[in-house]
Amino acid sequence: MMRVRFVILLLSLCSFQGFSQIKLCSWNLENFGKSKTDSAINFIANTLKVFDIVAVVEVVAGTGGAQAVARLADALDRKGADWDYCISDPTTGSPNKVERYAFLWKTSKVKRKGKAWLEPKFKNEIEREPYFVDFTSEGKEFTVVAFHAVPKNKQPETEIKYFKFMLDEYPTRNIIFCGDFNCPESHTVFIPLKSRGYKSIFTKQKTSLKRECVAKECLASEYDNMFYNSSNITCLKSGVIEFYKNFKTLKGARTISDHLPVCFEFSLQP
Repeated sequence: MMRVRFVILLLSLCSFQGFSQIKLCSWNLENFGKSKTDSAINFIANTLKVFDIVAVVEVVAGTGGAQAVARLADALDRKGADWDYCISDPTTGSPNKVERYAFLWKTSKVKRKGKAWLEPKFKNEIEREPYFVDFTSEGKEFTVVAFHAVPKNKQPETEIKYFKFMLDEYPTRNIIFCGDFNCPESHTVFIPLKSRGYKSIFTKQKTSLKRECVAKECLASEYDNMFYNSSNITCLKSGVIEFYKNFKTLKGARTISDHLPVCFEFSLQP
């Protein structure tokens, strides 16, 4: 299999600083479960091995989801670094669309602080309530939140609007929201976050795959992103991995996922 191409998009809002760097990736791995072959798991591990923390969205809640995460962690362990992981309980916001989330991380780079948790307060308003985990790095603490919004036709903004209340629930935490928002960062629902100093890692970046490329355009929608507290976090680099270019067809690429991994390299300010 061809070497993974890592495409970095340097943005004007990003600046380089001399602080400890952390590489975070979020990837909607579309029905991540027993349907993923060993070859697919190995491809995913080769794609993710350069990162320090990985958030996986759309882990199957039933048979095979937790096992697929364990298979991925094992594959990553065989790439030259020690990894740990945690998997959420099935989401409870909707009985019709139950999923899990997962985090994997290099133990040499970050440490988990306490247990990860599905946010319970808004589970009646959010179908797949977000998954929180606290990390520490060189004595600095930060929280990564994985989230999978309802599809565009179900108005994901009606769920995203609760992010501002989550900031009120955890006022002392240094939060990074990541995942599949099914909504572009330009939507007005993100204004309350932005007004409190949160920035997106990129703008106008499509992250979902079409079923077929049209005039060499293979990407469909601006769905996946991250939002970070710019008062305490410095953006160094951000971008996407165009993994589909390693496949002859989009159909082949979509056996891995119908979304691109989104990537954020950052430092925690003193």
